[in-house]
Amino acid sequence: MRAFLKLLFRNGLAAMGAVVLAAILILVLITPLLPLQNPDSTATADRFQKPFSEGHPLGTDHLGRDLLSRLLHGTRLSLAVGIAAALIAATIGSAIGIIAGYFGGRTDNIIMRGVDMLMAFPYILLALAIVAALGPGLMNALIAVAAVNVPFFARNIRGITVGLAGREFIDAARLAGMGHTRIILTELLPNVLPVIIIAMSTTVGWMILETAGLSFLGLGSQPPQADLGSMLGEARSALISHPHTSVVPGIMIFLIVMSINLLGDGVRDALDPRLRSGALSRASATTLVDRKSDIPAATDDLLAIQELETQFHVGKRNYRAVGGVSLAVKPGECLGVIGESGSGKSVTALSVMGLVASPPGVITGGAVRFQGEDLIGTPYETLRQKRGDRVAYIFQDPLSTMHPLYRVGQQLAEAIRSHHRISKVDARARAIQLLKDVRIPNAESRVDNFPHEMSGGMRQRVGIAMALANEPEVIIADEPTTALDVTVQAQILSLLDDLRRDRGLAIIFITHDFGVVAQLCDRVAVMYAGRIVEEGPTQAVLGAPAHPYTKRLIACVPELGGGRRELAAIPGLPPVVDDLPPGCAFATRCDKAQEACQAGDVALKGAAPRAVRCLYPEEAV
Repeated sequence: MRAFLKLLFRNGLAAMGAVVLAAILILVLITPLLPLQNPDSTATADRFQKPFSEGHPLGTDHLGRDLLSRLLHGTRLSLAVGIAAALIAATIGSAIGIIAGYFGGRTDNIIMRGVDMLMAFPYILLALAIVAALGPGLMNALIAVAAVNVPFFARNIRGITVGLAGREFIDAARLAGMGHTRIILTELLPNVLPVIIIAMSTTVGWMILETAGLSFLGLGSQPPQADLGSMLGEARSALISHPHTSVVPGIMIFLIVMSINLLGDGVRDALDPRLRSGALSRASATTLVDRKSDIPAATDDLLAIQELETQFHVGKRNYRAVGGVSLAVKPGECLGVIGESGSGKSVTALSVMGLVASPPGVITGGAVRFQGEDLIGTPYETLRQKRGDRVAYIFQDPLSTMHPLYRVGQQLAEAIRSHHRISKVDARARAIQLLKDVRIPNAESRVDNFPHEMSGGMRQRVGIAMALANEPEVIIADEPTTALDVTVQAQILSLLDDLRRDRGLAIIFITHDFGVVAQLCDRVAVMYAGRIVEEGPTQAVLGAPAHPYTKRLIACVPELGGGRRELAAIPGLPPVVDDLPPGCAFATRCDKAQEACQAGDVALKGAAPRAVRCLYPEEAV
């Protein structure tokens, strides 16, 4: 609950709405305890008294009734009716939506066609028709407002339920022998409840407004009973001569509806799990920079990552995803970066061009130099000119990075035209040639395919073509072959190797697979807990690993035709990077660890090009 409130109040508008609504609720709850006049007591001799008159802080209406008393009692009634209507509509509508989405087929078709018929009528006209049929009265207005909002809840919840009803946990519940009622109540309802709460929080304000509208027309509360809509309706004839009689209830309606809507937006954001890890705002175009240490000097490498530190600031917790990484590549060289999931490989790669989402990501130290120019902290336009042009990325899943509604050729052409002024015809011809370069057959027809019309291997080749579109000097490949079968993986690796040799590309290849590293990479860097623990020529590292972590990783790789041997497993789990232990982060999982390993920081040492971060390495470096 505390975490929810903390996320909620990080949204300034939602916090303001919560404060205003809380003040109104407290005021109406203590209304019976306040020394107020009878809201229905008339005194025609005191009619239309102005605000701040003696005994009438907000003045009186056309019958001499105290406006403050009627306002508080009317607000109390309007809130009760609006919240009750929201609860009724949410309960009935959600039940209809869950049943339709869960059972599907004919049941879904019949229910949703009835819902569609209701939604075909303008909701205010439907509400007026219901009240006309039932007769004027506040209870009938409540029924009308609830009824016209049932389709809204039914349609929304049905859409969520359809997606959940086919999930594996529902199939498992059926296999476990659960009945339909139990599955709906114990499996589906808990998953759709946050959506129901969000929908209620964002619609209750409109239900209050709709109820006030019916009362304004004389179809809601009846005299002498007061609610905000009836107060406005009674005061409309005196709007010009005595405007305070209309302004007072009008301001209250405005405050209630706006505060509920603002609070509803905040509740929606706070309950959305995709927004919990960062601030409730759009990520900036480049990663935020807050360097506190000295900037390293330039080198003669094509791309040099120097003592890079990247953190994620989530509340009071700082996750040190990258803790002082230094890597470099020269033209035509391929550097492999390997390590367990969560070791900081991808964050390091994204930090190069400022692609780490901010908030919560922040680059707190080091430098990234491309041809000697430090890219960290450079203006967005400078980075944008280099992204995809001089430094290109190949991501793990091209289906999630390519736009599903645009053809492959259009996306390749856009990548080219974003950096170069060429015609659409020339860009299309270039796109076709790129597809041929990455060995896609029938490139002239494939260029008009949508991403979903291609196989995984084809899409990965398109991702490589997009990276090559502007003839970059550096390609950063973030596990581009992990999701592919072995045959396609071999083809992709062969293609990258040929392109590297033909064009002199520098490649940083991130992977989990030592076989890929052995086939493609000249050098390899092993990462653990956000730091480099070993670096050196590929054959030297694979043939004689110096760090215990590297040795254990290699021991986990099966060998074909090598006889029987036990596949080792590294005990324990990598440390959480917001609470790293002192000294060597691998010490708690290492069978060679001694007290000195956890006494202080362990430096990366060794004679170039080999380096290891270990006090007791496996081999002399």
